[in-house]
Amino acid sequence: MNVKAKTAYRGITRKKYLFLLSILVAIVLTFIIDVMTGPASLSTSEVISTILFPAYSERSVQVIVWTYRLPGALMAIVIGITLGLAGANMQTILDNPLASPYTLGISAAAGFGAALAIVLGVGVLPFADTLFVPINAFVFSLISCMAIYGIARFKQATSETIVLTGIAVLFLFDSLLALLQYTANPEQVQAIVFWLFGSLTRANWTTLGITVGIVLVVIPLLAMDVWKLTALRLGDDKARSLGVNVERMRIKGLILVSVLTATAVAFVGTIGFIGLVAPHIARMLVGEDHRYFLPFSALSGAFILSTASIFSKAIVPGIIFPIGILTSLIGIPFFIWLLLSKKRGYW
Repeated sequence: MNVKAKTAYRGITRKKYLFLLSILVAIVLTFIIDVMTGPASLSTSEVISTILFPAYSERSVQVIVWTYRLPGALMAIVIGITLGLAGANMQTILDNPLASPYTLGISAAAGFGAALAIVLGVGVLPFADTLFVPINAFVFSLISCMAIYGIARFKQATSETIVLTGIAVLFLFDSLLALLQYTANPEQVQAIVFWLFGSLTRANWTTLGITVGIVLVVIPLLAMDVWKLTALRLGDDKARSLGVNVERMRIKGLILVSVLTATAVAFVGTIGFIGLVAPHIARMLVGEDHRYFLPFSALSGAFILSTASIFSKAIVPGIIFPIGILTSLIGIPFFIWLLLSKKRGYW
């Protein structure tokens, strides 16, 4: 590599790090604003001092910050990371820009599992008590992912087959969910709809800890395969010529996606859009190199969901809007702007 090429490469790499640093700063800002926002408005200094030195804060402020707002604000970031990673991994292993946990039916399956628990009281682990509904959502999302892969493997596991199978699964669970809603009473329908809209108000330190633990396990497993995932974007044949076991990568990818999606849906409900759009934002800004693409997808998801969390509390003071609605309302204009400002053929 000559000097000119090295200089150009360093410039491109520096630009990618700058993007990563910028979005990290943006996430910190949205996190602080998210904690400040709510029925009892808090100042920036109150929030920062209460987080760093809770013992020196007023008791009421301490309770508001540590009991009610911090779990939700942190959960927004962690779930955003989860959905961003799941969408990025799924689009890469399936080589399809429309692939996401939402469009392939994994989120629908989780929603059906939750509705089954709400309406019929039928759960795979009935002794789970307070985690009854989340565990049902978790198990059904895993079942759907395994079904998608099982059918696709029977047909040689091509990406097209997996996508078509996922769409069939989406319609199947949407139909089953509609059937449940038709037979449910008004209170149960209300509970199902509330779950499907997605909400961070269910977050607490226990569910946050479980989610963070799962994400910390999955991230190293993804990080081990960054160059293989980058090679996969060149096409199956070229990836195989570089020594990548494409089928094994798809199996591993689908399992990790199912775990990430199931975790997100189980604790905050169905939140669409982020798994689809965050990877596209990352791809437009930092390209296909998965050393940068995966982290930026995760951080884009965190930024979108954290911003949506702020708006969900700020639109009407005293009322928290379902965050699943706001992710689309906030993200779509930004995404369209990126699409229009980007040159053709980025995918």
